[in-house]
Amino acid sequence: MPRDVGELLSLLDLETIDDNLFRGAQQPSVLPRVFGGQVAAQALVAASRTTDPAYVVHSLHSYFLQPGDTGAPIVYDVEELRSGRSFATRRVLARQHGRPIFVMTTDFQKPEEGLEHQDVFPDDVPAPGDCLDPQAGPGDELSEWAAISMRYVGSSADLLPEDPQRPGRQRFWLKIDGDLPDDPLVHAAAFAYASDMTLAGAALAPHGYRLGGPDIMIASLDHAVWFHEAFRADRWWLYDQHAPRATGGRSLINARVFTEDGRLVGSTAQEALLRRTRPSRDADAGEGFR
Repeated sequence: MPRDVGELLSLLDLETIDDNLFRGAQQPSVLPRVFGGQVAAQALVAASRTTDPAYVVHSLHSYFLQPGDTGAPIVYDVEELRSGRSFATRRVLARQHGRPIFVMTTDFQKPEEGLEHQDVFPDDVPAPGDCLDPQAGPGDELSEWAAISMRYVGSSADLLPEDPQRPGRQRFWLKIDGDLPDDPLVHAAAFAYASDMTLAGAALAPHGYRLGGPDIMIASLDHAVWFHEAFRADRWWLYDQHAPRATGGRSLINARVFTEDGRLVGSTAQEALLRRTRPSRDADAGEGFR
């Protein structure tokens, strides 16, 4: 896992093997499987390498098929599905050891003018500097994500006002910890990397579990991103997360992405696997991310 922005950029710099075929490097990790955000980010870079720069990525939709091996490189096979006057579509299949581990369809669009409206930035959100830094506490469980700065705003379990109509909520400020090049693709890929973080916490908040806890198993099943407009992933963005439903060992989490100046620049959706390894304890309830 990248511990600084330089290592993150190295992960995003894919090797070209052949036409539409790329290899993504790995970095040492204590994780039992490849981080989903890494595969999504590398797949986006691979798709972009086969697309005319006149097109800009506006969405990606992906499924995590098998756990990835952190000790082996990942091969990305890109299929060109469409290259039209306005849109271009690519499908990317990621493989390790001859088996598929991930598949993504991503769409690109030539910029054009259109209708404009957006949701309003949420009320009463403290600035990043006024929020809890989960990486500053004891232990090194978050050290592998040192390339990403995080500030915990709150969840349904703590710090956020109670909302009985929306019991599964969580908010984080996130950004890449360091300056990225100005290339919009680098920022889109870096955001795709970070967008797989923290989401399941919104689904856990009503149930007395927390991210990283020993009594719950979490895995991303699928992941979608919509890029509404270009923004810098190395500046603070609010990840406003809502889990409208959990059932059958799965939960859907939707999220809005706002810049500090209030622009709604992206949206994500993910279905996560949530399996209890032992019943929640009353003492865990209300701890939130902390």
